[in-house]
Amino acid sequence: SRLRRIGMMLNSCCSHLSLVDVKGFDPSDVSVTVRDGRVTVSAEHKEEHNTALGKTCNYRKFMKEFSLPPGVDEDEVTYSV
Repeated sequence: SRLRRIGMMLNSCCSHLSLVDVKGFDPSDVSVTVRDGRVTVSAEHKEEHNTALGKTCNYRKFMKEFSLPPGVDEDEVTYSV
């Protein structure tokens, strides 16, 4: 199962694992920053469409921020999308 694979990954490669759902965003829309003991995951997407009645715009924004556990070196934080 997916949770079992995540657990095995956590035990084999790292001491902490966080999952953030950015479904609906392209990887190029997602930004991750690590600063002052905090990880910020943000995503922003804007779509514009021209229709017979005019222009429509769809805008989505997401942000999640969390603190690193004590003792975690910011330079050692890795992520993938």
